[in-house]
Amino acid sequence: MTISRQLPLIPPAGPAHQPTANMLRLLLFNAQHASPSRARRQAEWIAGQESADLVILTEVGAGPGGHALVGALSEHGYPYVLAPEPALPDYRTVLASRGVDLSPVPSGIDVFPHRGVAAAVSLAGHTIGLLGLYVPSRGPQQRRNQNKRAFQQAVTRALPGFAAQFGGPVIIAGDLNIIEPGHTPHHRVFGGWEYDFYRSFADAGMTDAFRAVHPHTAEHSWFGRSGQGYRFDHTFVTKRHSAQIRSCGYLQAPRKQGLTDHAAMALTFTLIPHDARRVRRP
Repeated sequence: MTISRQLPLIPPAGPAHQPTANMLRLLLFNAQHASPSRARRQAEWIAGQESADLVILTEVGAGPGGHALVGALSEHGYPYVLAPEPALPDYRTVLASRGVDLSPVPSGIDVFPHRGVAAAVSLAGHTIGLLGLYVPSRGPQQRRNQNKRAFQQAVTRALPGFAAQFGGPVIIAGDLNIIEPGHTPHHRVFGGWEYDFYRSFADAGMTDAFRAVHPHTAEHSWFGRSGQGYRFDHTFVTKRHSAQIRSCGYLQAPRKQGLTDHAAMALTFTLIPHDARRVRRP
């Protein structure tokens, strides 16, 4: 894994929004292997979002478009970037921060590790675990679901150990290329093993942040050619911290503006300072 701290020749302007001290604000964004010009427009849109103090980017190319995206994020006020370089040409996951350093930590994922990128973030006296995931799609006919199954199995094995590294909250987000059980509408193409992968997050002590806020809402982050929707993009938070979720929802603007074919996803999470949790006795 490489840590990219871009230093443009012309000093960038300050970030559009200043990070908050006691609030974790995270944006999940699928870059859809953008060209350099579209990647630069993506970075500009991301930087303009108040919710984007921390950013998880999925489906980032390893070529010119991906490099342009990393560079443009730096120019727009994101000095901390984790951008792994895959050993072979493949899509990857990238983490970016405009306020706090990203300390790389092992994800425990031993299959396509560039698709599962992890960091520790220090905020409000907490050490927070951050894991970004980009699950392979079903793949070509000759390798149908092989890479997808292998990566999902590796993530499932790694989840308990990853979460156990942190005493504070753990946030996991990404394009998982799966839908939840009971998804509306129902899509027959998904098998039990894919629904089991969704359930593996709950088994590891995580809760679906969107469902915690919107228990009965049918909303989608990607739409097929027929116009049917899929909730492919997900954010999970440790169950014991789920009461601290302030908001979690989808932003359809980047999809409608042609920046990507996915909706973005925004999470706002309250952080309780350690001093505020101390009970003072007379």
